[in-house]
Amino acid sequence: HSCMITNYKNAVENIRRELKHYVMQSGLKSLVVGMSGGIDSALTAALAKPVCEELGIPLIGRSITILTNKPDEIERARQMGRFFCTDFEDVNLSHGFELLAAFAVEEWDSEDRQSFDFKIRMGNIKARTRMVYLYDLAAKHKGMVLSTDNYTELLLGFWTLHGDVGDYGMIQNLWKTEVYEMARYMASQMADTDAAAALLSCVNAVPTDGLGITNSDLDQIKAGSYEEVDQILIEMMRESEKGKSLENHPVVQRNRRSEFKRSNPYNLPRNMITETPLY
Repeated sequence: HSCMITNYKNAVENIRRELKHYVMQSGLKSLVVGMSGGIDSALTAALAKPVCEELGIPLIGRSITILTNKPDEIERARQMGRFFCTDFEDVNLSHGFELLAAFAVEEWDSEDRQSFDFKIRMGNIKARTRMVYLYDLAAKHKGMVLSTDNYTELLLGFWTLHGDVGDYGMIQNLWKTEVYEMARYMASQMADTDAAAALLSCVNAVPTDGLGITNSDLDQIKAGSYEEVDQILIEMMRESEKGKSLENHPVVQRNRRSEFKRSNPYNLPRNMITETPLY
């Protein structure tokens, strides 16, 4: 498929060069990344590590668990933190989340806590709790939060507004398929076999948001694999004949339903309000 990266060596070098330039230009003193045990945060940390080493700034990684994170996810995050971050800690924010949810959710006691909608809402609050923690760390260490979102997730609306955010996205414009391939390529180039194994364990893991909504991301997206998801989205973006025939596919429907997230915040243009110019 002509739109997938073929030269990963080049792509990795480009990403690192741009990140280095941005950090130097902005005078940042650290980079912060939330390590989930998933492939996106793993790739983000692996990309950033040599840049931080070169600039002599810390790569601060935090595995933030809130109630629903599974032991295997936490262990993968720990391994990635050990090999790729200069400053890594496990943080459990379950208590803080429960306090926040009890105070932020109306009629908390009478809610049906097993319903899908309620789990989605709690997932959003968990993501926003993590975000508050990471941004405070970045402020404390005069740095910025690295984004761990990819292009497939962007098109699916598979992230939390004001929750899964970052200041700098190295992989925001990579398809999920490319995220996996880039991580495989990088693992194959690593001299440290333990570090490579830690990265590959994230490649091979079941993709999950760690929010306890469904067993895997693909369950929520209603597709068999990310390769399938990416191909559907590519046909949709190209507005090909095949793309038009997929209009009712859950993946395309999900893209349509989440448009409001991609145009957030929507600010009413001044020319729709008044003929008087802004300046």
